[in-house]
Amino acid sequence: MSDTERLYDYNMNIWLRNCEEEIQEPIRGEVTGKLPSWLQGTLVRNGPGRNKIGDCEYEHVFDGLALLHRFDISEGQVTYQCKFVKSETYRKNMAANRIVVTEFGTTAVPDPCRSIFDRISSTFRLNRDRTDNTAVSIYPFGDQIYAMTEVPVIYEIDPRNLETVGKKEIEKSLIVCHTAHPHVMPNGDVYNLGMSKTNGLKHVVVKFTYSDKGDMFESAEIVASMTPRWKLHPSYMHSFGITENYFVIIEHPLSLSLLGMARRVFITAPFSSVLHSYPDQDTQIVLINRITGEETRYTTDTIFYMHIINCFESEGKVIIDLCSYKDGKIIESMYTRAIKSMQSNPEYGEWCECRAKRLEIPLDAVDCKVEAKLIADVGCEAPRINYDVCNAKPYRYFYGIGSDIGRSDSGNLVKVDTKTGDYKIWLEEDTYPSEPIFVPRPEAVDEDDGVLLSALVWGRDDHAIALLVLDARDLKEIARVCFKTPSQATRCFHGWFLPGQQLK
Repeated sequence: MSDTERLYDYNMNIWLRNCEEEIQEPIRGEVTGKLPSWLQGTLVRNGPGRNKIGDCEYEHVFDGLALLHRFDISEGQVTYQCKFVKSETYRKNMAANRIVVTEFGTTAVPDPCRSIFDRISSTFRLNRDRTDNTAVSIYPFGDQIYAMTEVPVIYEIDPRNLETVGKKEIEKSLIVCHTAHPHVMPNGDVYNLGMSKTNGLKHVVVKFTYSDKGDMFESAEIVASMTPRWKLHPSYMHSFGITENYFVIIEHPLSLSLLGMARRVFITAPFSSVLHSYPDQDTQIVLINRITGEETRYTTDTIFYMHIINCFESEGKVIIDLCSYKDGKIIESMYTRAIKSMQSNPEYGEWCECRAKRLEIPLDAVDCKVEAKLIADVGCEAPRINYDVCNAKPYRYFYGIGSDIGRSDSGNLVKVDTKTGDYKIWLEEDTYPSEPIFVPRPEAVDEDDGVLLSALVWGRDDHAIALLVLDARDLKEIARVCFKTPSQATRCFHGWFLPGQQLK
């Protein structure tokens, strides 16, 4: 298809690349500009790194094998390396040279390494064939770093060399699934939202108490719970919110069919087959008091979401900022078939359109309906804030990647002022930045005094990756460090910055 026939000036094929050669030893990049002398540490990012195995191709962006990216920043220089998470899923697929573990949107083919008897008997061992491909995010639990997704399995990663250290079964910590975005509190405690079947199916908040001596999972405890509004169709939740006094849970009308989940025990089908969207239903917001466990429900018009930006309390209200979609088509847009046909689909841009909206929940009212107000008329996703300072507290700025692929300025980074609705954009032709991670300047006073770190890939040059460093105040480029890769440079989802002192 020629450029004149293209509907969108955006190359979604960056999601379909394959890293066929890991970078085992760090390589040094070419620096343009000057890195701040105070910027020392390691950025670890996670995302799908292999979308084809043998003759088999994954059918959804969420499915590719987890590839870790490491940018190590020291003394004005940066090195880069990438390695796959050595999960059971990775090992099985690579040994069979095909996709033999079913994923979010992809059904496995039979594993030639297993006998017929083994395949039949595995039907009655429910967790045998569950994916443990942790390809979504990176989070610290105490002094340990983990690669995560939404299944109750996480992998410890050594951030010094990206080696896979070991596997942790979160199911042993009371939940059968969890979000890929836990909250790390200032004291090191970690909270996550999951689903438990201990006393009937419930959404639960699990607390992992901080420890600087290794495992935080033995002390895991459920500190809050709620019954889904639709008991046989609980909402799918990718993230949740927290304030000083409340857990914030948003039940949007994108739900999981429990009947469909039960059928998957006997019929091989991807997880996406049990997801159902109900765009004619409203969205419910649930506040759970962190001390008493009291639950209060509110409603708003239909909102679909993946990421909450921030939540906080102010003047008798709970404020919830989130990236909002009008329907659940964002999931559809990430299928391989949808990406390959996007240039002939005039609706594709609308599927991806996302806006930051604010919900203001009055704490003195019960069961009321609240309006979702537009924060800024600019596409944004994968939002990040000055997390250490502003999480669960009043804040002003957030940063994200542009989601308006139908606009001429698609493929951008954006900074949004939640107070005024103004926004700033960083943009470069044929360049695709990752989620921007804010790193504060030491002794900073202003909320936006720091830098943004983003991993860049290009549409045309698929053997290049870079670390982009922007001034968070004005999105002006401070420096970038470019690397040539031996195989395709892949797109990533989420990451975490580890200051230099945390790696000693």
